[in-house]
Amino acid sequence: MNTTPRLLNRLVLGVVGLVLLALGAAGLALLAVPAVAAWWRTAAPRAGEAVDGLRTRTTLEGQADTWLWIALAAALVFLIVMLVVWIAAQGRGRTGLFAPGGTSGALRPRGEDGNGAAAGSVTITAAAAEQALKAALLERSDLAGASVSTWQVRGVPGLRVRVYPRKGVPPYVVAVEVSRLVEALDAVTGSRPPVLVSIGSGTRVRFTRPERVD
Repeated sequence: MNTTPRLLNRLVLGVVGLVLLALGAAGLALLAVPAVAAWWRTAAPRAGEAVDGLRTRTTLEGQADTWLWIALAAALVFLIVMLVVWIAAQGRGRTGLFAPGGTSGALRPRGEDGNGAAAGSVTITAAAAEQALKAALLERSDLAGASVSTWQVRGVPGLRVRVYPRKGVPPYVVAVEVSRLVEALDAVTGSRPPVLVSIGSGTRVRFTRPERVD
């Protein structure tokens, strides 16, 4: 339900993994293969001479430093900016509103006569809906844990419900009960948002004993 760039994440992880794998394989070959170690002892001095020659050719006129340091600094700044943009793109899509107050209606304050209706709108925050649904879920003894979050789905708020049944609890029973609680929330709030229900297991479930009923 979020807007995390999964394809970009897989591409970045794949490139980083291949680079680290190549470096690890090269280091292991230097330690374990005598021929590779002998080649490196021969090639390392030539590589150092090539670097010194490149540094001499790129030294600015009248200066002691090479312009390669400027290029390296610019590349590092660009890399930092791209990392910040990539981090900022992770997990976007959360919203703080569950039912925006976009429609006007009659708000009737409590009173003995019930008169005095005033035009207005009611806004329900995401935190209120999440806490209400989560509290109802955690009251169930067949669940080891639950979490509720609100996301933007095609421009409207939607709920993401994650539940962790205890051992021995059929998933379809949990799905029916979660649907019933969501329908109750819809009836209370007057809103019918899209809902994604995820039923899974975790460490808490694996180390939790099933409750025995006498």
